[in-house]
Amino acid sequence: MQDLAFRTLLYRYFFFGWLFQDVNRGSRFERVCAWRHNQAQARWLPLYMRRWLGWGLLLYGLGSLMELVLDCPGLSVCFYVPSALSVPINAVIGAAWLGLKALPAPL
Repeated sequence: MQDLAFRTLLYRYFFFGWLFQDVNRGSRFERVCAWRHNQAQARWLPLYMRRWLGWGLLLYGLGSLMELVLDCPGLSVCFYVPSALSVPINAVIGAAWLGLKALPAPL
């Protein structure tokens, strides 16, 4: 197997778009196949949610450490902002996961 560049691996660690296929292209048969593929790949979405939750909590803890222990509130912003961004990212991942599990296949 071909080795991937580190930044490609890092992208794939945090973002899941590369797992899915476009269901708006091709014939009806191809769209249904893409939908089924996406439903099968939805099993990985809870893993991405856990990753974002873990990194969000870690960054929040580091921000608290910077602010409370080291008394550097300016530096703590560098940790609080990505921590706060993990919440809407988890909401998007959760909505995608629920949609792929609950919605019927497009016609």
